[in-house]
Amino acid sequence: MAVSPSCASATLLHNLQPCKNFLPSHAAPIIFHAKYLLSSPKPNTTTISTHIILSPNKLFDLTDSWKWRTQVSFFTGFLTKGKNAESLKEELYAAIAPLDRGAEATPEDQQLVEQIARKLEAVNEIKEPLKSNLLNGKWELLYTTSQSVLQTQRPKYLRPNGKIYQAINVDTLRAQNMETWPFFNQVTANLVPLNSRRVAVKFDFFRIAGLIPIKSPGSGRGQLEITYLDKELRVSRGDKGNLFILKMVDPSYRVPL
Repeated sequence: MAVSPSCASATLLHNLQPCKNFLPSHAAPIIFHAKYLLSSPKPNTTTISTHIILSPNKLFDLTDSWKWRTQVSFFTGFLTKGKNAESLKEELYAAIAPLDRGAEATPEDQQLVEQIARKLEAVNEIKEPLKSNLLNGKWELLYTTSQSVLQTQRPKYLRPNGKIYQAINVDTLRAQNMETWPFFNQVTANLVPLNSRRVAVKFDFFRIAGLIPIKSPGSGRGQLEITYLDKELRVSRGDKGNLFILKMVDPSYRVPL
């Protein structure tokens, strides 16, 4: 049986489906607050307990992207008390290891991964990832919540079963998504910085089986925000609220111009 090629490579960058109108596909495309002022009132003279008041008047947004991100808040301090980035990363790896990139995740699994990811984002030391060389190279997708990536409603043999990669070069503002077995599809894109951690994504070429180039019609666009970054792990969020967790596999990789 002939299997039509996938355009999944597009979604890792921004979780849109830019190629569904011009590429046959076995699957839709792949990848691509707050801080409260905590104030303790005077202890109640009739009891021995005190309580914490979270004042909404003191709430302020830590990013300018909250309007399009869903359920992502950073409560630094009490979410991560007693834990550093390394211990949180170990928790995250353990949580996602049995989930087949998210395809086997239950709602409870997704909630757990989301909670750990938020804690990790809260201790992110790279505040301007688009200015960091740590972003450069080829990353492997470990986990996502995007159904357009996972395509769990399809038989497993009609999904990308091999590793999925995303490469980014901040000096050239280029990005590339690559499927492996069995379809080997690719897509490249230009990145337009919107701030020091978020980019607009504009696709230019798709490659069927890694060989046949097809120019993007111009409709393939989206946004991607890097919310955690170090030399081995990246957490990103798309403009549809999906979570993407990737590990570095080749920091020397260069995206074709």
